[in-house]
Amino acid sequence: MKRSLREWLIRILILMIGLTIAHLGVTLFLLTDLGSDPFNVLIQGLFRTLSSWTGWAFLTHGRVHIAVSLLIILILLLTDRSYIKIGTVLCMVCGGPIIDFFTLLLTPVFGQISALPLRILVLAAGCVILAYGMTIVIKSDAGTGPNDLVAIVISDKLRRKFSVVRIIVDACFVAIGWVLGGTFGLGTIICAALVGPVAGVFLPRNEKIINRIIRKALGE
Repeated sequence: MKRSLREWLIRILILMIGLTIAHLGVTLFLLTDLGSDPFNVLIQGLFRTLSSWTGWAFLTHGRVHIAVSLLIILILLLTDRSYIKIGTVLCMVCGGPIIDFFTLLLTPVFGQISALPLRILVLAAGCVILAYGMTIVIKSDAGTGPNDLVAIVISDKLRRKFSVVRIIVDACFVAIGWVLGGTFGLGTIICAALVGPVAGVFLPRNEKIINRIIRKALGE
């Protein structure tokens, strides 16, 4: 059934709330300085490899990140465009500024933590918050981040649990990124092992909550 403009606006609003929550988790994760998330290990490796091969001065980590995201979107547009929605573009455009905002806000508090056990605790909290926000984005059904699209498409096509596929996809990102020269740490391993299963717990719960919210907002 075709969605009305009002329903799309509600779903996009829910997506943006989830995106903000997810990037709060990412910011906490990054402030622990215990390693990059799996997707960014891949981006880091690609950036270093391309920089050494080409010497192009205009290459930056952020530009390589955008290029890979656009490539994923382009492949899906050519194969199964049903996965590409307006929220996918919003995730790509808004994610960076949200992280910048939370980094400025939270660095004075969490950037001063030096004890490893506390850093791991903050990292774990960040992973849980990331997983929770990510499931809101996914279940808004208005689109999702380009990196999450890979796990979603594979899990749908192979009819496998998203949580399991997410771990496998993250492991592949880390392995390829490491071969290309990317670096990772304890936080990368914890993130790869924790986010998928936690998201698997939140997905069905958030789907029910979001559907209820949309029905009430539409007066159904």
